[in-house]
Amino acid sequence: MRSFDEIFAISADRHGGAAALEAKLVKPDPAVTALAEDRWLSILTKSVFQAGFNWKVIEAKWEGFETAFDGFDVGRCAFMDDEKFDSLLQDTRIVRNGTKIATVRDNAAFLLDLRAEGGAGAVLGGWPSEDFIGLLEMLKKRGSRLGGSTAQFAMRFAGRDAFILSRDVTARLIAEGVIDKPAGSKTSMRAVQAAFNEWMAQSGRSLTEISRVLAFSC
Repeated sequence: MRSFDEIFAISADRHGGAAALEAKLVKPDPAVTALAEDRWLSILTKSVFQAGFNWKVIEAKWEGFETAFDGFDVGRCAFMDDEKFDSLLQDTRIVRNGTKIATVRDNAAFLLDLRAEGGAGAVLGGWPSEDFIGLLEMLKKRGSRLGGSTAQFAMRFAGRDAFILSRDVTARLIAEGVIDKPAGSKTSMRAVQAAFNEWMAQSGRSLTEISRVLAFSC
């Protein structure tokens, strides 16, 4: 496995030099631990609806989503009754996918549960980067349709430190011998986390920055 500096050099060479590459990197938002519950629910919902769908369509309709789901008020969404649910199935302001609409209610209930553990900001935003795969596993188990890349994108969009196992990031991980195929098993995810942890220790950079550097290297 190459050192982070070696991979950074590969990426910089492909993107106009070190300064140009640095300008393309994104850092996690330290204020993510203070992100309000309704914003967490909004981000989780957008990520769920974007999965397997045209992102531009979801983005264009997002103002309608915000209105239809009462600004993603966690209490209202968690206790959504059948009448409200049925009305959403007819609401042209949103994408009328019943299975995904149901995730709003389920994930709102999940966020309510997190209040007993310190709140969504503390749990989701404050989870240690060195165990990001632990956070992903928790989201998969306790959330609704928050497995795989959906949770990775949601955490990145929220501003927390996160890697995304995109096609290019996966290609670099395979090239470095970290994994031999796209990660999915617990063993392969542990290998990915170990590699990112080593690169974090070498560079002092975040998962987010390292993930972007890996992507730009391919």
